[in-house]
Amino acid sequence: MKRRAFGIYAACASLPVGAQGPGTAAAPARIAWISGAKEGSRSAFLGAMRHGLEELGRVEGRDYRIETYWGDDSRERLDPLVVEMLRSAPDLIVTQGPIVFNVQRSGTARPVVFAYSGDPVSGGLVASLAQPRGNLTGISMMALELVGKRMEALTEAIPALRKIALVSNPGHAGERAELAASTAAAAKLGFDVEYIPLQGDGGLEPALATALRSRCQAMSVFPDAGMMGRSERFAEFATANRMPAVSGWAEFARRGNLMSYGPNVQQVYRRLASYVDRLLKGAKPSELPVELPTVIEHVINLRAARAMGLVIPRSALLRADEVIE
Repeated sequence: MKRRAFGIYAACASLPVGAQGPGTAAAPARIAWISGAKEGSRSAFLGAMRHGLEELGRVEGRDYRIETYWGDDSRERLDPLVVEMLRSAPDLIVTQGPIVFNVQRSGTARPVVFAYSGDPVSGGLVASLAQPRGNLTGISMMALELVGKRMEALTEAIPALRKIALVSNPGHAGERAELAASTAAAAKLGFDVEYIPLQGDGGLEPALATALRSRCQAMSVFPDAGMMGRSERFAEFATANRMPAVSGWAEFARRGNLMSYGPNVQQVYRRLASYVDRLLKGAKPSELPVELPTVIEHVINLRAARAMGLVIPRSALLRADEVIE
């Protein structure tokens, strides 16, 4: 698979290494990895970070040990899981997804590195991207500049596209900014939008019914962990009603939807290792600016296209990073 660099935010300048941090003495540093997801569904992200640490010369068992905490997709389990994790007194914490807010609410002063799909500033995780200020830093996967590209890709599959459903989680930090970017992109491309925010855990089926009732021809699903967990249902609905869906993460297309265009999430977690490395060398979270994605990928599910009677131009297939036959 080829990769294309997309420079959005350059905040990766080398920082001076301070006093020797955890993991540089005889005892390996203790890193807590905490996620609200089930272990099997997100283990690849942990693997990507491990690979990044290996590339930086860090040897697991010698320089660091990782203790994992999984929430099994249960909201009720998250706060007790954070308490359990903090009792182990790790040297630093790596969070996957929105559980970072549970960790923040715990009041811990330990360094926290996050990979989060939304806007960490509007979510209150950091003061600003350039100057986090507190004990949290990491990478945000929100890439508003790609919203228009995502919709343009849809028009290649549906040249007669005139109305699109914008399906979102209104509680997701940065959702209003993504809605504004999506509405502007749709207006530029000349089609109408139907904004459909999901209402609560059971909000997906009413949202899909609204999209059908409003005669939308396609769906743009705002990417976050919750939406990705519903990918298969979006795919079932899209195929049954010939209403293709696009989102920002590759797993959305790999789970049966028409396409995705957005950050390479595996690369985000691989890059997260650089934060862990610098913190172990003595840097402070407040000294490490939050980064935005630098590598994107476009995935087209040709199998899904055929099931919906869509013809994807050869030129579009050639530009894709991955085509699912």
